[in-house]
Parts: sequence; C-alpha cells; structure tokens
Amino acid sequence: MSNKQLKEQIDQLTDRLNDYAHHYYVLDTPKIPDSEYDKQLHELMELEEKHPDLKREDSPTERVGGEILDYFRKVQHDVPMLSLSNAFDDQELRDFDRRVQQGLGHEPTYMCELKIDGLAVNLKYEDGKFVQGATRGDGSTGEDITSNLRTIQSIPLRLKEEITIEVRGEAFMPKKSFNALNEEKERSEEALFANPRNAAAGSLRQLNPKIASKRHLDVFIYSVGQIQGQTLDSHSESLEFVRKRGFKTNDQTMKCANIEEVIAYCNGWLEKRANLPYEIDGIVIKVDSLQDQETLGFTAKSPRWATAFKFPAEEVVTRLRSIELSIGRTGVVTPTAILDPVSVAGTTVRRASLHNEDLIREQDVKIGDKVTIKKAGDIIPKVVNVLVDERTGEEEDFHMPTECPECKSELVRIEGEVALRCVNPKCPAQIREGLIHFVSRNAMNIDGLGEKVITQLFAHDLIEDVADIYRLERDELLKLERMGEKSVDNLLQAIEVTKTNSLEKLLFGLGIRYVGAKAAKTLAMNFETMDKLQKASVEELEAVDEIGTKMADAIHTYFNQEQVLELLHELAELKINMTYTGPKLQAMEELDSVFAGKSVVLTGSMEIMSRNDAKAEIESRGGKVTGSVTTKTDLLVAGEKAGSKLKKAEDLGIEVWDEKRFLAELG
Repeated sequence: MSNKQLKEQIDQLTDRLNDYAHHYYVLDTPKIPDSEYDKQLHELMELEEKHPDLKREDSPTERVGGEILDYFRKVQHDVPMLSLSNAFDDQELRDFDRRVQQGLGHEPTYMCELKIDGLAVNLKYEDGKFVQGATRGDGSTGEDITSNLRTIQSIPLRLKEEITIEVRGEAFMPKKSFNALNEEKERSEEALFANPRNAAAGSLRQLNPKIASKRHLDVFIYSVGQIQGQTLDSHSESLEFVRKRGFKTNDQTMKCANIEEVIAYCNGWLEKRANLPYEIDGIVIKVDSLQDQETLGFTAKSPRWATAFKFPAEEVVTRLRSIELSIGRTGVVTPTAILDPVSVAGTTVRRASLHNEDLIREQDVKIGDKVTIKKAGDIIPKVVNVLVDERTGEEEDFHMPTECPECKSELVRIEGEVALRCVNPKCPAQIREGLIHFVSRNAMNIDGLGEKVITQLFAHDLIEDVADIYRLERDELLKLERMGEKSVDNLLQAIEVTKTNSLEKLLFGLGIRYVGAKAAKTLAMNFETMDKLQKASVEELEAVDEIGTKMADAIHTYFNQEQVLELLHELAELKINMTYTGPKLQAMEELDSVFAGKSVVLTGSMEIMSRNDAKAEIESRGGKVTGSVTTKTDLLVAGEKAGSKLKKAEDLGIEVWDEKRFLAELG
C-alpha cells in the first residue's frame, strides 16, 4: 500500500471514529456497538504504531493520555474567569432582578442553566484545533491541564470549522463513574473520594494523564470567552453556536421572560436534581442579551448580570463528641465540633464550625449533645441547633480555656470583638498558619506546598518564617517522609517560579491585618513598589480609593515594626520581586492619549502585535477594551479577516482603524 493510500486509510478511520465518539459522548445517540468501535480503534492504533508520521493531532488514540508531566505550567487568562454572586432564596433572586432592572432601565430576558458541581475549565482553539486547556485558578491565572483535558471524550480535539475561539465549561465526573472509581478504591483499600466534585478535580490535577483518561470525566460548555470574526448577540445564541461546532452543552437550559419564571425553574429542580446522572449544586441565572451584560458590567469579584441560586442546605442530625480549639494566623481562637461521621450534601462530615464562645453559650452546646448540622451554601458545615429534648444527663458543659492551647499565653478579648485571641506574636500556631496563608492560591501560590507539607517543614524546624521557604535545601528535604527526588525538585522549582510574582501576591501573603486580595492589588497598583508603600503615611494611604482609616492604620503600623523590616530585607536579598508588574494605574486626567476614556473593540488577526498586547497597550493609556460592537463603542481596530464586527461598526458609523494606524497612534 502506498504512503498516500495509508494516509487516506488513517484519515478515514480517524474521521469515522471521531464522528462515532461525538454521537456517543456528546449527542448520546450511539451509531455502532461498543465492540465495533473498539475493533476499529484497535485497527487505527496498529496503523499509527507502524506509521507514526501519519498520525493526526485529533486522533482518538490521543485520548489515552501522554507522557507524565513534571508540574503544571501557569496560564494567564485573556478574559478573567470571575466567580458568581449567590442567591439563597426567592427574595434574593427578586433582589438580583431589581438591581438588574435598575441598571438596564427595562426588564431583561434571563437564561437559566444547571450549575454543574465540577471544575471550571477554559478551552482554547486556534483555527479549529484544541491548543490549550486550563483550570480557573484564582480567576486571573490558572494551571495548564491540556494533557488531562485531551482525555475527555466530549471535548473535541478539532472543530467542524477552522475558527479561533475560547470557551468555558465545567468538567465533572458522572455519578456512574464516581461510584465505579470508589468501588475500585475500596477493593484496593485506598481512601475513597468524598464526592464527585473532589474526584473530578483530583483527576484533572494528576501529573499522569493516563490516570485522568481512566476516570471517564465529562464536560458541559456554558459560555464563550472570546471569538474571532464572529458577533454574537445573546448568551442563548452563543450556546447554540458552540453546540453546532461540536461542543457538548447541557440540554436542561431554559429562557425565562421574567424573574418569576426563573424562580419557578429553580424550585422545580429542588426535587428533580436527585434523578440526574451528575451532581448539581444550584442554578445559574444570566441576563441573555450580551449588550445588556456589557451595560451592567462587573464588580471586582463577579458579573452584575449573573448570579447562582444555591439549593437550601441539607440538614442532618449527629452526635457532638468533643470540641477542638485552633489558633488562626491572627491569633483568633476558633472552636470546632468533632462529630460522629455523617453524610451531608454528598460529603462525609466529621467536623463543623462553632464560630466562637458566645455562640456556644447561646446555643447551650454540651459535649455529647445530639446536634443538627448543615452546610452553609453547601460548603462549610456548621452546627445549627442542639436537640435539648434528647439529652440523657450524661452531657458535659464546655468551658473555653484562659490560656492558648499552643503556647500557653493568656487569651484576651479585644474590646468590641467576640473572639478570644492569643496575642503572643511568637505563638507557633500563628506562625504556622501564617506560613500556610503565604503559600496559598491567592497569595504566592506555591504548587506542592500545601498545609500538610508546611506543617511537616515547620515540625522539623526547616522553616520559621516565610523567608525560610526560599532557603530550603534539596538535601534537607530529601530526608523527610514522602519526599522523593522528583517531588523535591518539583517543589523547589515551584518555589523559584514565585520569586517573580507581582507585588500584590506578596502583600496579600504577608497577612497584614484587614488587607485582603483586592486591597493588596489596589495598594500595589497605586504605590507600585514595596519601598514606596513602606514609606507611605496614614494620610497617603487613606487617599487611595477603598483604603479606609482602619486599614491605613493597620498597614502603617505593620511597616513600622522592626521584625517586619528585617523580614522584607531578607526577602529582597533572596531576590523576591517587590514591584507591581500588572497594568499600570494612571488618573484619567493625567493621560495624554487618544484612547483615554474610549471604548475600543479589537477584531481580526494582527501581524505585528498580538491582541493581548494590544489590549494591554490600550488599557495602559486609559482605554477600555470590550468584546462586542455596540452604540457605546468609540473605536474599532480591525486586523485581517475582521468579519461581522467590522460591518456592524461601519453600519453604526463607528471610527475604524487598521493595524498600521493603530501602531502609529501607539508610537
């Protein structure tokens, strides 16, 4: 057989098997028996093995998983993947609708979708080919899990059209796959997964893609992140658009004319959800019109045009066996109920929050009580109430200690606060929790350095403060339990990578009181270097938007402590970046730019500058880059193959520049 004939045979088999897989995994309409599919797949594998140069990138044999990775590369999202605000009852849904109508000036049409309980992912396609898949991460930066996502049969490796598009979806583990996985783990005497969501997340974060391929994950695409050469007018249209290009979308969506229809849809799924072959934890409600979405815009954390209705928390009864105390990084003493294990909303719960001493007294909680627990927002278990009528007389009162359980220092209650605190700055528990916070996702985000590893390093006196993390030595780490050569090398590499993090990551990681992730970003953008921030007066800090007196005092006090200055000096010597590296913040009135205050749309492909770089240049000059052409658009920058956005801009009389004019204006 000639090389041409072999290629034709491999191409035909590849196309045919991909079509069979699409009908089986996406459309749920199998064309052939499994045995026949396996037979043809085996034939393709033999041909590819003999002629690897003829194997296509979208071959179904790619689904079995490739080489084992050393670590996950970080991915910067072109369009942030923001989380959603929550609504927990009918009234909160009506409040959401009221805010939307106030922002729009009219009643919108809504789209309702099942909120799949899985892991949010971002998929990129260039000219129809799947080139990258990433986790949501912190919304701005995720992890490259392309190898694992390629193993999911419902994710097309090549689209039906050669389009460049970015889509978002939810990867999940069906109940059937979850049950089979846990049965296998039980036979192997391994720890079971608590729920399908944890199983899906764990599978997609395997460094060995072959493991992910055996877990039989699935995905539903729920939105378009960005697309070249195409204008979409509504969310419902975008779902239909991606479905026709080969993506799997959920078939239980519903368009609602008003909020009462939305409420009826949400309440209807309270009972029906148990019959689904996958887990859901609520309903996502979105304004359908993309122009309305753009008008409403975003808060710092979430879109104003969408919310998630969370199902009422399941309540169960169990026995409270003891109360454990823990010390947080700020010294707050938190009591936790230790319970008889019980299943709540799909997970096994052994611990629940009691918040503080006042709540224990108000609820009259005793050791040995039967208590009702639930998950607040289906996330954090908490004790709701005590079943006083079921007491036997053997229950015991609980008394908060007067000393810190870790360092034995006296516990104090600061005026105006309900919490007890350990105020000893050298308390081991506070130091350990501070280290855990420093390496967390929203802070320095050090892969492989979670709570267990930090606790282990701290117990072996390898780290006492955050600077010690950057002094860890390979030989010392290899002496620790479960620390092999590869895991140690990966850990040290992950630590090294974070030295170049932008200033806001370090600021948040330092754990300055009242300074959350958002405030850290605001401070970094305004002061740009750690040195300028250190020298800022309380008045200069208060002059920054969103920085109040309380926070300004805390920041000023923090940077005037001798031990803090010593720590920052050590971090600088260790080459930790202390400069803000994100988009620069400039007052609009100070900008001398044609882009200042303008709404700009980029479309088509550019030859000299990437669209991401073009966007950054526009924003640094005070402009705003949006995804669709509307009457509010001031300027369209059109590259090659500009498509429908160019036509719409011309119809609306919007100014249009080509790439040459755009680059000239940038200088």
